[in-house]
Amino acid sequence: MKHTHALLAGAAALALIAATAGAGAADAPGKGITIYMQMGGNPGDGATLARQTGAAAAAAALGIDKLNAQFSAWAPETMIAQFKEALAAKPSCIVIMGHPGSDAFAPLVKQAVDQGIVVTDGNSPLSPLQKQYGPQGFGYAGVDLYAGGTLTAQNMIADGKLKAGDEAMVYGVFSQAERGLSEKGLADTLEKAGLKVDRLEITQEANSDASLAVPILTAYVQAHPNLKAIGTQHGGITGILADVLKKAGKKPGDVTVGGIDLAPSTIDGLKSGYISATLDQLLYLQGFVPVLQCVLTAKYKMPGLSLNTGAGVVTPQSIGGLVSLIEGGIR
Repeated sequence: MKHTHALLAGAAALALIAATAGAGAADAPGKGITIYMQMGGNPGDGATLARQTGAAAAAAALGIDKLNAQFSAWAPETMIAQFKEALAAKPSCIVIMGHPGSDAFAPLVKQAVDQGIVVTDGNSPLSPLQKQYGPQGFGYAGVDLYAGGTLTAQNMIADGKLKAGDEAMVYGVFSQAERGLSEKGLADTLEKAGLKVDRLEITQEANSDASLAVPILTAYVQAHPNLKAIGTQHGGITGILADVLKKAGKKPGDVTVGGIDLAPSTIDGLKSGYISATLDQLLYLQGFVPVLQCVLTAKYKMPGLSLNTGAGVVTPQSIGGLVSLIEGGIR
């Protein structure tokens, strides 16, 4: 029901935009609004491009004065530094990502809200801060993380090749506050199905540059000849898993793989059969909705909305019809 209400509110907001935008650029809802927005990875990468596209589309539709995109290579400490940079510029709104956790962000968010700056969140939740500052426009556009990991695991199991007692490994950022709930949901669900799950932490170096994980994971697969499943909720890591399995001498289907996002290499992995399922978290909406939130709050004093973008998974059977949209930075 919560997500239905958010969608209805979003539909009403879009109707409002359509009505006001027709009055001309001088009366655009976003006129006078400047936004600093954390995009996550690196410009144009598979886990970031659609978010950039969605944010740019919203900024254009709303007539935002300036959208300043910030890229962190997924490093939590960089996200904190970016918030401080944005705060110093005194914009209308700051869009953050929750990877550093609520404790790290709390004093900075308070400082921003006290100055009248709207703060909202995307991709990874900051539930305590959303609860505290929701009336001031702190919303969330992203996956219900534990549920997203659960859904990924359920689709790995639905592939039909796994059975109780099989060895599995989940590779993720388990230590990252709420962000780690994705991998926990994935690992817990595999364990409940009777698999023996090894939980392996992604280093910050591999978190920022997934190619650094290739030799680590290749060696792991070779050292575990009975491995039957690999899961992750890291878009960059998902993209390298087909290459890892090839280097480890595995054929498509030897190891069931579940991941997240739709990078070009992940598309190839789905087409080749190396990847069984990948969570589609609708990154375009994770870009569009926070920009919309900024305007709704800064201009119309609306509270924060919550939108679960973890709509479903993409499989080798369903990837074909999405490729052109993915390449266009929409899916």
